[in-house]
Amino acid sequence: MKFALIVPDGAADEPQPAADGLTPLQAARLPFIDSIVRQGVLGRANHVPGELPSGSDVGMMSLMGYDPLANQTGRAAIEAAARGIELGDDDWAIRCNLVTVTGGVLESYTAGHVDSDEAVRLIDCLQRDVGDESPWQFHAGVGYRNLLVFRAEAGDCGVGLTIETETTPPHDMIQMPVLGRLPRGPGASVLRDLMDRSRQVFAGSRGESRATQAWLWGLGQRPSLTPFLDQYGKTGAVVTAVDLVRGLGRLLGLSVIEVDGATGYMDTDYAAKGRAAIAALADHDLVVVHVEATDEASHDGDIPGKIEALERIDEFIVGPVHDHLARNGDYRILVSPDHPTLLRTRAHAHGTVPIAACGTGLSPGEDLHYDDITASGSSLLFDRGSDLMSWWLATD
Repeated sequence: MKFALIVPDGAADEPQPAADGLTPLQAARLPFIDSIVRQGVLGRANHVPGELPSGSDVGMMSLMGYDPLANQTGRAAIEAAARGIELGDDDWAIRCNLVTVTGGVLESYTAGHVDSDEAVRLIDCLQRDVGDESPWQFHAGVGYRNLLVFRAEAGDCGVGLTIETETTPPHDMIQMPVLGRLPRGPGASVLRDLMDRSRQVFAGSRGESRATQAWLWGLGQRPSLTPFLDQYGKTGAVVTAVDLVRGLGRLLGLSVIEVDGATGYMDTDYAAKGRAAIAALADHDLVVVHVEATDEASHDGDIPGKIEALERIDEFIVGPVHDHLARNGDYRILVSPDHPTLLRTRAHAHGTVPIAACGTGLSPGEDLHYDDITASGSSLLFDRGSDLMSWWLATD
C-alpha cells in the first residue's frame, strides 16, 4: 500500500469580494482534487489548537499525526534540524528574518525577497558584530529565512529565555507598527537589543538590499519526537522547499528529497515536485509533498497568485501523483492544508481546513467541489487534527 499526502500550505481562506465572493479554493479550477472527492471523502480538520499560535510548525506537526500540544517546542528548533544544527539541552534556536521596517512600520517580512547571496553577506556582518566567541551564532539560510542560535555555557542556561518568552511572526504584522510587537517576557530584552544592533549594522553595510534589520521570533528548544516508522509502521519521504518541513521530516526519521527548481515561492517548479514525489514512492511507503506557494500568496495579498498556485498544485502534483498511484496497486491519497492563511489580513488564522481523500477501502463520495465552504457542510470532522493520520493510514 502506498500513501501520498499533498499539502497546499495556507490554502484555506475566506470569501473574497474581488473574486465574486468566492474563496480562492472555490474560484480555482481543481479537476484532479475534485476527482479525489468524487472517489472518496470530503471533510474538515483542525490542525491548530486554539491554545497555540497558528503556523506551519503547529499545523504540519498535527498533519503528520503528532499532537502539537504535547510535542511542539518552537518553530526555529525544527528549522535547525533541517540544517543539521545540533542543539544542546539548554540551547535555543530563534528564527531570524531579514525585514524592511520604515517609519516604525513593517513593510516587508522578506526584505523584498532578498536573494540568498545578499542574505549571507548580511548574516556574516551580524556575526562579526557579536563576535566569533559570542554564545550567539547566526546561520544563513535561504533568502530572508535565517537562524540565530544561543549556545548555553556549561551549567548556565544563559539569558533567561523560557517558553513564556513571546515573539511575533513578521508575516502576521505586515504594514503594522512594530511598537508593541517586539519580543516580550523572560529574556526578551536581549532579543530586542540584538534587533537594535542589527539596524545599526545594516545601516552601514546594506548595499542594494531592502533589509533594514533582523527580526527575531519563533524561538524553541530541541524537540523529542517518536520516529514515524515507530509511531505508524511506515517509511516515508518529504518533498519541500521549506526548512521547517525539512526539519520536521528529519526529526521524524523521514527521507528529505531535494528538488531543483523548488523555491518555496510562487515560481517553484510544481512539475518537478510532482515527479520527485512519484520517484520517492518507489522505495517509501508514504510521501508528503508540501507546497509553500499558496501561503506566500496570502502573505502578499495576491488573490490571483493564490488561485494560480492552487491550480498548478492540482495540475502538476495532485494529478500526476494520483494517476501514478491508481496504476500501481493499492493506495490512498490525501489533500489537506495545514492551516488557513487569510488574504484579508495577510496572516495565519485558526480554523478548520478542507480535506479530500480517496483510495483503497474508501467508498466513492459525492460530485462536489473541493473548497472551504462545501467542506464546512461535511459531517467528517477531525477536531483534533493529529487524529487524521491514524484514520488515513488505517486500511483494515
